[in-house]
Amino acid sequence: MTISPTLLAKTARSSLNAADARKRVLHSYREWLRSAPQILNLYVLDLPVSTVRSKIRQEFERHRYVKQLPVIDVLLAQSHREFQETLNYWKQVNHVMKYFQEEQDDPVAKVSGSGFMQGFLEGRS
Repeated sequence: MTISPTLLAKTARSSLNAADARKRVLHSYREWLRSAPQILNLYVLDLPVSTVRSKIRQEFERHRYVKQLPVIDVLLAQSHREFQETLNYWKQVNHVMKYFQEEQDDPVAKVSGSGFMQGFLEGRS
């Protein structure tokens, strides 16, 4: 497979209004969903396509209620950058798999450990 850095390149642009931003977000979302099987094949991941698609949906749902156009434009640029890096195989498997870690979804589990910092805060040495 030949990697062409300019194959997925797009120029950055600002949304004209909310309807334009919505159209661009939906286009980006559909682009990600269509490429899920290709991502699995490219990175040789042992996951079902439905898991990848549900994770893509979760990532888009995190920013569902953003209404400011400049913020939406930045999020779209970041999404497209990630898309380009993923499909051009500029990431390693561990970069892709970080989206599927359970610890990422539960930040409280990281903090409530019995490590040095917890002991220090409790007054133990």
